[in-house]
Amino acid sequence: MRNRSGSRPLRLSFGLLLLATCAAFGQQAKLRIIAFGAHPDDCDFRFGGTAIKFARAGHAVKFVSVTNGNAGHHEMGGGILARRRHAETQEAARRFGIAAYEVFDNPDGELMPTLEVRKQIIRAIREWRADVVLGPRPNDYHPDHRYTGVLVQDAAYMVVVPNLVSDVPALRKNPIFIYYEDGFQKPAPFRPDVVVAIDDVWEAKVDGLDAHTSQMYEWLPWVDGRWSEVPKDPAARKKWLAASRQPRMSEEIRAALAKRYGAEKASQVQRWEAFELCEYGSRPSLEELDRLFPR
Repeated sequence: MRNRSGSRPLRLSFGLLLLATCAAFGQQAKLRIIAFGAHPDDCDFRFGGTAIKFARAGHAVKFVSVTNGNAGHHEMGGGILARRRHAETQEAARRFGIAAYEVFDNPDGELMPTLEVRKQIIRAIREWRADVVLGPRPNDYHPDHRYTGVLVQDAAYMVVVPNLVSDVPALRKNPIFIYYEDGFQKPAPFRPDVVVAIDDVWEAKVDGLDAHTSQMYEWLPWVDGRWSEVPKDPAARKKWLAASRQPRMSEEIRAALAKRYGAEKASQVQRWEAFELCEYGSRPSLEELDRLFPR
């Protein structure tokens, strides 16, 4: 078995080991999944629908915000905003049905890829005993997003090194590392290795996003110049939120959906989440990756 570059043989991948072990017992693998975002709503945007599907299938899902979000507002900030946003994450976790939502106490807008924060990431992955780790690609308009991607990448091998962050036992198997979808083209465009149709859980995802009141109905509309459009009525504004998050489907996403679901079903998909396999960490084949992700 070779990796994509064809440069050297690989041992049996972690993804295939998971599948083979559970097949022997006639059941689907129960995965431990940890998703990182820079701010207390980033995981929700990029992974919320798929997280709902994983959680409903019995998998253990945790979200982590690498900053406390204390700068993401136009009228409040500091500790008051950080506490408000933490409370929003806990309500979002309840609505998504995931196991946990942790918020690191790093200042919003000031994140750097330091050794200290890398250790926080390593510790979180080990403590969760993660099989799958998700995060942003390290190219983005926001420096916190970029550096979260760098930090997760930098942890990808170190989670199995016992002499680093030795207060938490090292993992014996390197997890699978996955990127969220983005639209940035440089240095390389996003590649949809696996796409999950989420029309069937879209309302549940919007309900989870709705928990982030400070962001969905205040800060993001304000910074986008759309604050006057936000309805006052809670039910109306949730409908507005759903409509305002209508994505544009690229040809690459359309082709990936058709490959996974068949042309007829793919033509009916309106909402999805897409993911790219990271070159670091365990390297399942695309077929193995497809079997690990929900449909």
